[in-house]
Parts: sequence; structure tokens; C-alpha cells
Amino acid sequence: MLDDISLKILNILQEKARIPNVDVARKVEMAPSAVLERIRKMERQGVIDGYEVRLNPARFNRRQIAFIEIRSRSVGDRPETGEALAAIPEVQEVHYVAGEDCYLVKVRVADTAELAGLIREKIAVIEEVASTRTAAVLHTYKETARIPIRG
Repeated sequence: MLDDISLKILNILQEKARIPNVDVARKVEMAPSAVLERIRKMERQGVIDGYEVRLNPARFNRRQIAFIEIRSRSVGDRPETGEALAAIPEVQEVHYVAGEDCYLVKVRVADTAELAGLIREKIAVIEEVASTRTAAVLHTYKETARIPIRG
């Protein structure tokens, strides 16, 4: 169970993961050593999975986002299919979903030409893939990995 101080620390770290420990301690009114121990404990417990740098997609010619709904040839989750999709570098997310389609995949590419090639050359060739349906993103208003938590 996480107490209010740990939740505050998590909110601070979600906002800026590289914030100095001293600044976190100041914000939660604790000693830096105590804050560091709480963070390390949350890492050991798996509350904190890791830290990532968010790159500007435009600087790497990766402006186009698309969501691809993938229908599988068989019924049910096939881990090897999900793993094959996850192994594609342009794929950012793979979800096994309820409904007509089996997988929902988020990709980031340079443009629609690269998107078409990705679908044709890397996704459609996976044995279990029966069909795809793609929604190309025109404008993004919010994109985050943050989890809303109280505290």
C-alpha cells in the first residue's frame, strides 16, 4: 500500500523523472535520503517500472501515428502473434482486445508511404494476420504514458 507521500513522489517523478532528489525531498518536506529510500523501495516492488526519455518525433522524421486493428486467422490470443507484432521497431504498442479485431497496434512512421510499406512488408506477412484496418492520426491533442494517481 502506498501512502500519500509516496503518491506525491510518484506524481512528481511522472512530471519530470530527472528531477534531482533534493528537489523532490523539498516538495514533499522530507530528507533527501528518506526520499531516495522510498524511490528505491518502489523500484524494487515494481511500482516504478523504469525511466524513459521522450524524444521529439519530428526530429527523427516520425510524425505519422497510426492505429492498426488486426484480425487474426484464429480465435483467441496467440502470444506468438503479439510478440511478432511487438518485435517490429515502428510498433509502439500492441494490445490484445475484445471485439471483432484481435489486436490494436500503435505505430509511428515518417509518412503514409512508410505506413503502407510497414503494413504490407512487416505486418501482413505474419502468418496469423488475416486482415488489417488502419486509422491514420491527423492531429494529436494528448499523448502520455502518465497514470493518474491521487496524492
